[in-house]
Amino acid sequence: MKRYALALVAALLPIMSNAAPVKNADCYSAKYHDYVDASINWYQALVDMTVKKDASLDEVAQWFLQGRKNHFNLNAKAFDYYLENDSAKLNLEAPVESWLKLGQEDVKTLAQSSLPPSALAEKVFNFRQGEAMEGNYALRSALADLLSHPKEIDKALNRYNDQMSSINRRQCQ
Repeated sequence: MKRYALALVAALLPIMSNAAPVKNADCYSAKYHDYVDASINWYQALVDMTVKKDASLDEVAQWFLQGRKNHFNLNAKAFDYYLENDSAKLNLEAPVESWLKLGQEDVKTLAQSSLPPSALAEKVFNFRQGEAMEGNYALRSALADLLSHPKEIDKALNRYNDQMSSINRRQCQ
């Protein structure tokens, strides 16, 4: 009987820890969504600067940007889902950008599930598995060149860094 009781407790511990509500969940969600918005804005700024230098990259840049938006929007939706349903998947002690880590296997699993983030996960998974758009290498080279000239990205980088500093200063405990 003792073994049965111990086995039952051992089986329930992971469920109980996942079910524990997160205090100030709304604060954590808002903070994470602000991080997602800041990240999307950063990529938008990089794409805008790159296309301004080379308008022929506009189509591939929009394709790339949509991929980044889908990635970050998936993370926001998955974060909210896990915050409410399985907080053990989150590391709320880390800086906000590390609260949720979704590897390719995680995205694939979400894409094949019926969970709320599944539709976005499927888009992200298919994007990652699909062929790169023509011009992808030229775009990546242009982005790398842009990032190697700090004066050109100074305004956008400072705006992003300021946003991230502000986000990271907010406490949800």
